[in-house]
Amino acid sequence: MRDEREQRARQAGALRQAGRPRTIALTGAASFLGQNLIGLFEEDGRVERVVAFDVKAPATAGKKTRFCELDLTRPTAGARVAEVLRDEGVDALAHLAFLAEPSHTEAYAHELEAVGTMYALDGARRADVRKVVLWSQTLLYGARPSNPNFLTEEHPLRAGEAAPYFADKVEAEALAGRYAEAEGAVVTVLRTAPLLGPTVRNYMTRFLARRFVPTLLGFDPLWQFLHEVDAVAAFRLALLRDCPGTFNIVGEGVLPLSTVVRLAGRAPLPLPHPLARPLSGALWLAQLADLPPGFVDYLRYVCVADGAKAAEIMGFRPAFTTREALLDFAGVQRLRDVRLAL
Repeated sequence: MRDEREQRARQAGALRQAGRPRTIALTGAASFLGQNLIGLFEEDGRVERVVAFDVKAPATAGKKTRFCELDLTRPTAGARVAEVLRDEGVDALAHLAFLAEPSHTEAYAHELEAVGTMYALDGARRADVRKVVLWSQTLLYGARPSNPNFLTEEHPLRAGEAAPYFADKVEAEALAGRYAEAEGAVVTVLRTAPLLGPTVRNYMTRFLARRFVPTLLGFDPLWQFLHEVDAVAAFRLALLRDCPGTFNIVGEGVLPLSTVVRLAGRAPLPLPHPLARPLSGALWLAQLADLPPGFVDYLRYVCVADGAKAAEIMGFRPAFTTREALLDFAGVQRLRDVRLAL
């Protein structure tokens, strides 16, 4: 344990000596993370230029930003990424082009997330980009009865067995790992807890916005969240400093699902767990459900991550707890409910 702490201290010291990139590129630039990062970098004097890749221009693009229309599902995407990265002299690439929620068009999702990551990394390799930061999620660990109370970065990613939505992201992480080994580049993977806040929209905000939130009879697992502000701050930190490795980015504290539902101002809808997965699967196939049947596991078993490594090596400490992120989301959601009732 002592040797591990000393190694982390040496790594943290090395980070303080790392230089900052002058030109940053982002895939998924019109996403929540992409738009907010571009807005920050537009005001940051340490960043000279920003290159934004997406199918549509980000609303926050300003004088510093060059928008490049790009569809990562197309076979020519890798060559296009390489060309632009080379021409702009990009130092760091943030790969954020992942779906904010599961899709019923699983073939498209695979092309975007797994194959699209391959194209993005191929472009970075051909342009000799020094640093890549990849967005991932703590839910990829999977919800299992054998999980420890807090999952560290060394825990295997087992959620890919439950749903293609997870499998594509697990494959993207594996591609990033092979890229780091083969190219010797600085590769940072940020596994974020589910994002909540007043403005972000994703599968979790939709789940907790329901009047009745499904739960399982006899089960009350612990959940954790990450405030949207902290998510943006973590990516900004990883792009401006060299932080090689994989890091859990989570809010402090956890909450039982029953408390999450109550604080969100919702009512639980308890279901017998033997029926939950078949019912969820049928509704998903009929495209009447937002979440695939694999999400039932998270209503039953714990899947919360340890953020100690990010604090020690990256210097990332969240400004909001899990409870505060939930309350910030719930406060705005109540206002929306009132408007809809008028």
